[in-house]
Amino acid sequence: MIRLSSNDAVAAAAFGADETDAEAANGSATDEVREAMLSELQEELGEAVVGSHIAAGVDITVRVTSEAWAATAEFLKREMGFAYFNFLSAIDWLPSPFGRDMDSQVDLALDPDAEPVEPEAMEQGLAGGDARFQVLARVNDIAGHRAVTLKADVDDAAMSVPSWVPVYAGANWHERETWEMFGIDFVGHPGLRHIYLPGAFEGNPLRKDYPLLARRVKPWPGIVDVELMPTDETDAEVPETPATDTAAPAAPVESAATASGAASAAPGEGTAPVESAATAPVESTDA
Repeated sequence: MIRLSSNDAVAAAAFGADETDAEAANGSATDEVREAMLSELQEELGEAVVGSHIAAGVDITVRVTSEAWAATAEFLKREMGFAYFNFLSAIDWLPSPFGRDMDSQVDLALDPDAEPVEPEAMEQGLAGGDARFQVLARVNDIAGHRAVTLKADVDDAAMSVPSWVPVYAGANWHERETWEMFGIDFVGHPGLRHIYLPGAFEGNPLRKDYPLLARRVKPWPGIVDVELMPTDETDAEVPETPATDTAAPAAPVESAATASGAASAAPGEGTAPVESAATAPVESTDA
């Protein structure tokens, strides 16, 4: 449901990661295309561009202020040729206050004396950030074979950003999903309403502080069969069971049909032959 990267970015990373790393190690990694894209955005948006990250030959991520979120979309589509809308979503960077909740029972069983682990510090990923929530979107220039990922911090008090629907109509359902799952309002959206959840549902399930009660009541499916590793004490060999003599096979039981056939086949052995009505002599009745 939450999408962190598009297929083209993943494929590019897998294809060119080694080459890019080698260039970076030599201090000669450059990406003129993406650097030109960043310069163009900075020239148009000025101080609204507050962070960026370029992975040479792979991808570019640009972070802008929430106030410039809609203006960035407009400039990318109208002036820079990024006409294809890829996706829009959000990230909650807060480390879960429940810890590894889905694994807690297994962790307890494996190491009952383990001390609780302190939650990790909040980090906002590529291009940085200053807020717990961020919206992110990706657009493509199909003709120029270019793509860019945009990010913007979402103020915890306002929890809103301008809608992209007036620029990219395809953002409609993506913003509805983000509103539903994270509670971020998109100002100017034509109709924010639930997609997956009932209308009266309370809360936002993809927030890190939303308790997934089903996982707290019952172990998560797939982890309940975890077994302890064998030790010297428990890994003893099981003695083989001695073989036992098998019983002699029982005598075959004669069926009635077999017995009858045997009797008919040996008429001289104490059994009188049976005449049939067809073979018995017929006495004459003449006087």
